[in-house]
Amino acid sequence: MKLRKKILVVDDEEVIRASLSRDLECQGFSVDKAEDGHQAITLLEKNEYNLVVTDLIMPHLNGIDVLQKVKCVNQHTGVFILTGYGDMESAIESLRQGADDYLLKPCSPEELSLRIARFIEKQEALRTIRLYEDILPICAYCKSIRDDTHMVPGKGEWMSVETYISRKSGAMLSHGICPTCFEEHKDD
Repeated sequence: MKLRKKILVVDDEEVIRASLSRDLECQGFSVDKAEDGHQAITLLEKNEYNLVVTDLIMPHLNGIDVLQKVKCVNQHTGVFILTGYGDMESAIESLRQGADDYLLKPCSPEELSLRIARFIEKQEALRTIRLYEDILPICAYCKSIRDDTHMVPGKGEWMSVETYISRKSGAMLSHGICPTCFEEHKDD
């Protein structure tokens, strides 16, 4: 069963918050709502989201504040800044701070849907890449391990399991023989 993507909608205008949430729920997303930046941060600390869609201009904590908190909590969570007061300076600042998209109100549901679909596709591709980067390559024949730490994946140094463990953990290793191998090889 595929999990529904979870989106947090943050806007101090109830009408916008409700209509955005309804549109997203109709598209199959699980949606939480926050009426201001403080409520958004409380929800961010309790829940995991794929995407946060936040208004830029709100009292107390604005959209940039929410964006910064989102990226501190989980750098892989997307953030769309949505504003009725768009100018080039706020767009550039939002993107500089790590926003994944910047849209002007009123935004058509079709446009928002298209941009979310693109973002989710990109997010899934990056998740897959991170998953494969975390796989530790081991030679099928000699059992050497390739250490790609601080290297371009696939360009790391091949080394024995003992060397790898010693370098990663700092542990000193000694050789021994387990009871099963002892029984199999005692006559060698």
